[in-house]
Amino acid sequence: MSFEDKMKKVEIYSSMMCGFCYRAKALLKQKNIPFREIGVDMDFAARKDMQKRAGGRTSVPQIFIDGEHVGGCDELYALDARGGL
Repeated sequence: MSFEDKMKKVEIYSSMMCGFCYRAKALLKQKNIPFREIGVDMDFAARKDMQKRAGGRTSVPQIFIDGEHVGGCDELYALDARGGL
């Protein structure tokens, strides 16, 4: 199994004008964790997909690790504090 196979798939739904999105992405970058950013500013289909995957939540960011919903920025920082990142 290669290093890339061990890396978890991180997805973050975000908006350009969201400070919490910037904080969440900064933490991931600081930890050298690659992520896929999905902008929802002008993409109604992406926002709808985010809401469906996040159990109806409409705020950004919404973060998923290996398809599992983590939550928003605060939940990501809490996960890191527990050593989960």
